[in-house]
Amino acid sequence: MTLPVIFGIAGTELRTEEQAFIAEARPFGFILFTRNLDTPAQTAGLVGALREAAGSDAPVLIDQEGGRVQRLGPPHVPAYPPAGAYGELAMHDLARSADAVRIGHVLLGRDLARVDIDVNCAPVLDLVVDGGHAVIGDRAFAGDPDVVATLGQAAVDGLGRAGVLPVVKHIPGHGRAAADSHDRLPVVEAPAAVLDATDFMPFRVLRDSPVAMTAHVVYAAFDTDLPLTVSRTGIQEVVRRRIGFEGMLISDDLCMGALSGPVEQRACAALAAGCDVVLHCNGRLDEMAVVARSLPPMTDEACARWHTALAWLAARRAPERTRGLDFETLRELLPHA
Repeated sequence: MTLPVIFGIAGTELRTEEQAFIAEARPFGFILFTRNLDTPAQTAGLVGALREAAGSDAPVLIDQEGGRVQRLGPPHVPAYPPAGAYGELAMHDLARSADAVRIGHVLLGRDLARVDIDVNCAPVLDLVVDGGHAVIGDRAFAGDPDVVATLGQAAVDGLGRAGVLPVVKHIPGHGRAAADSHDRLPVVEAPAAVLDATDFMPFRVLRDSPVAMTAHVVYAAFDTDLPLTVSRTGIQEVVRRRIGFEGMLISDDLCMGALSGPVEQRACAALAAGCDVVLHCNGRLDEMAVVARSLPPMTDEACARWHTALAWLAARRAPERTRGLDFETLRELLPHA
């Protein structure tokens, strides 16, 4: 039995008590943060230890966007530019920018694949919106939904070629939110027609992406009370129907300040709303145990979506198309990279 949860762990090595917990709980996957990473050899060893404890080829995720959000960094891998740097180039030359994004994400994905990390929580498809909180800022490509869609597709393509599954986020769009959902619950008051034409559009264009991560945001046009992650109306009406996304849906971190109530209630509410898998990131074993006890097994539908995601990746992995690319190739297109 696999539990529909992705767990973080505390440090750079798997502790005995964590190993025993994972072997019993059998979570779907794991997510790594800077606190878990030292050297490439250590990282690859930790990934192997996690999978061995789980007794499966469990997916291992990371947030490797570039810019402010890059868990693996120098001196072991380059410091990649933020999405906004590509967006600045796109103002003058969209095709060149898309090429740069694709190459940048091939390189970034290759870095991850070398240490056996197989899922990247990127790209960000949120928009830069006046009045939006700086938590998104240059993590987003641009404010123009057409530009975001074009560059987001290039990022998805690049990661796929490198053999890494992309996770588009934060569906259906966090850029308009005036608060940081890490700290408190943002409420977006924009009408449905405005959201359809702007924030939702990049996700609609990339609706065939294999995996997406939710936004902990209230969209008052659809549900005046609940953030989308735990809103059945939000997920079914917005994500599945209006956007048309049919892939695997992962919650953003359950530990964030935007959500309320005990963490196990948050987990169950997200699954009941329509998330396929929930994300618990802080590495606190006491919380993880409570969450694990509260969860039902992963549904057949969620498992099918995961197998579809793996098939998507198998069809796009193309190592022969990544040979000869290096960071200098990226700099030729994006001089300030």
